[in-house]
Amino acid sequence: MYPKPVDLNRKILEGTTTIGVVCKDGVVLATDTRATMGFFIAHKKAKKVYPIDNHLAITIAGGVADAQAMVDILKANAELYRLQNGFVMPVNAAARLVANILFSSRLMPFILQALIGGVDSTGPRIFALDPLGSVVEETCVSTGSGSPIAYGVLEAQFKEGMLVKETIPIVLKAITSAMKRDAASGDSFDMAIITGEGYRELGDEEKRALTP
Repeated sequence: MYPKPVDLNRKILEGTTTIGVVCKDGVVLATDTRATMGFFIAHKKAKKVYPIDNHLAITIAGGVADAQAMVDILKANAELYRLQNGFVMPVNAAARLVANILFSSRLMPFILQALIGGVDSTGPRIFALDPLGSVVEETCVSTGSGSPIAYGVLEAQFKEGMLVKETIPIVLKAITSAMKRDAASGDSFDMAIITGEGYRELGDEEKRALTP
């Protein structure tokens, strides 16, 4: 008897909200911090946005072990790329590397939906990847079970060409709205900004100042 196939989309949509937005002067990434196991809240401060290099970051949704493994692989390859070539890995190259790994593992897939965003010589860029290796460049994207709620805010308020400082309140409203209405997203949020000056995460005081 063959094992019952796993519905990857359902597995990924069981928890998490992540958001990525391309601005005129950079990229904004945001996630909630709740990790769930079914109806059990396994962790309230889970890390879901990771810096890969000073110009590059990834958000994760899906299986924690699969996601952490992919983060480690991407970090190692980004460092190796910089050492071998003398310049940082382009954002599209990072996305293609992860897509190739996911595609090559499609018979035993990683339960992972990722956003890879950053700023390189071509400007700010974000790519969305699914568990089977599809890769799509986006300007405004959300993943996870809270994404339908987040999209309701993003589609209504975000416009292409906005500055990072104009976009942060919109992304904040989108992520907090998802946390309020999606049971598998919640507790707190992390927000990272990538500009030409590099990667930066908002500190606790900054997040408290932003939150009504």
